[in-house]
Amino acid sequence: MSFPKQQPDWCNLDIIHRNALPPAGSLLLEDLDPVTWANIEVPGMWQLQGYGRPICTNVNYPFPVDPPNIPILNETGSYWRQFTTPRDWKGQQIRLRFEGVDNAFHVWANDKEVGYSQGSRNASEFDISQFLAEAGATNTLAVRVYEFCDGSCLERQDHWLLSGIFRDVYLVAFPTVSIVDFTIRPQVDESLAKVSIHVNVSLQGGQGEDVVVELHSPRLQEMRMKPSEDGTMVVEGPTLNTVIMTVQGSSIAQRVGFRRIERKSANFLVNRKPLILYRINHHEHHHLYGCALPFDNIRADLILIKQHNINALRCSHQPNNPRLYGVCGEVGIYVMAEADIETHGFNTVERTAIKDADIMDGRELQKLSFSQAKRWTSDNPEWRAAYMDRAVQLVKRFQNYTSVIFWSLGNEAFYGANHAAIVMYATPDELCKFVAHHTGRPLIQCEYGHAMGNGPGGQANYIELYRSEPLLQGGYIWEWCSHGLLKREGKLTYFAYVANFEDSPNDRDFVMDGLVFSDHSPTPGLLEYRKVIEPVTIKLEDDKEEKENRV
Repeated sequence: MSFPKQQPDWCNLDIIHRNALPPAGSLLLEDLDPVTWANIEVPGMWQLQGYGRPICTNVNYPFPVDPPNIPILNETGSYWRQFTTPRDWKGQQIRLRFEGVDNAFHVWANDKEVGYSQGSRNASEFDISQFLAEAGATNTLAVRVYEFCDGSCLERQDHWLLSGIFRDVYLVAFPTVSIVDFTIRPQVDESLAKVSIHVNVSLQGGQGEDVVVELHSPRLQEMRMKPSEDGTMVVEGPTLNTVIMTVQGSSIAQRVGFRRIERKSANFLVNRKPLILYRINHHEHHHLYGCALPFDNIRADLILIKQHNINALRCSHQPNNPRLYGVCGEVGIYVMAEADIETHGFNTVERTAIKDADIMDGRELQKLSFSQAKRWTSDNPEWRAAYMDRAVQLVKRFQNYTSVIFWSLGNEAFYGANHAAIVMYATPDELCKFVAHHTGRPLIQCEYGHAMGNGPGGQANYIELYRSEPLLQGGYIWEWCSHGLLKREGKLTYFAYVANFEDSPNDRDFVMDGLVFSDHSPTPGLLEYRKVIEPVTIKLEDDKEEKENRV
């Protein structure tokens, strides 16, 4: 893959896009004069820049439930700008890449329709070579973003519904012969004394060209690898953490780490040791920018997580900014990567139709409503391709990141033919019962310890169980950050939750449930959690000091 030696005019970190918000999605771009539009920042959410208003519900869909149909009145954002490509890009394939657009969008280049994409947290890439003017000449780009699409039925996560181009947008030039995909599999043998690495590279435009693969240490020491007789790339010596793949002068670099992950007997092992995961659920949120997190904030958050003895996070409930996974590998945080699938709004629809629901046992009612809610999408073959697309994109996008040790097919979407079930909350007593009846299966709690109000409390009981019961290997606190948005009313400035925006339906202050406040400063709950999970404990028994290392 070839990158320009200097940044072209098209660089989302430095530019301002133009935006207009018509009232409905049927608007045609040719009917507008974009020169008259107001400016808006990209990446960004338009509700936080003076257009529309934020909406947030925990469960209920913000539109009538009639999949795959959505409301005709669908708030729409139209983006437009001019750009040029460098002259040395002439003759190369030019791809336009969006790392995240909420919720769906069409793209035009020089007034020609390029394509359509949906799936808010998945990347989209378009070959726009045929639509561009000669290198160095002026081009136009137009994007029309829709607040809702049929894919919104699979994106009912409990966070703010904010719209727009909220992650990086950029152009990439591909030479005639280019690397278009690669898979890296670092492996460590059972003795932990020898490492090997499998590298698979896919090319376009070439036939049998040599691909040079190199490993570099953090000090940029170079070690060339040669295939063994069975085709395995083998290297013995220090652990190196950068793979560089080169074809005809164009290179791609990927940072990797060497660790052995396996399930053996009744435990998950990392480098042959059972792992206890002290974890948090991580929604993407910033009190000023919503889901459009600046990189400096992402990195600062992960360092704060590490400073508080937390060793893992779950990307709830969708793929996070791709930069997060790389930083997690740098600072040493394990990741559960999760697909962008959540449909628990169908449960509300089914519960309202159940006769005598008000006198049923809670677990009995849940079992019945869940079994019926799956019919909408999770057990519906018409939605199978959509489920598979989101799961495949998740794995293909993040499979080369060392930080990822678990994959999740979604959250609160019921059991159906289209994906597997997810185990949710459990009390300490229920954990003990699980261990008694499932002697060969480890358990990791996806969500527990709700951090709302002065929570989470009672953590010492859970942590003691994790450390004493071999089958219990930790859990994820719900959740990392409160979702308040900074709001000013006269001289009053405060972190607003959903009811403060006069939106309906809403779940009031349910989003204010983090281990850190909305500005990402620690709450007392985080300080308590850090103490409970500290890696070294000291006890005084019979006038003797007893020290225990919990690492």
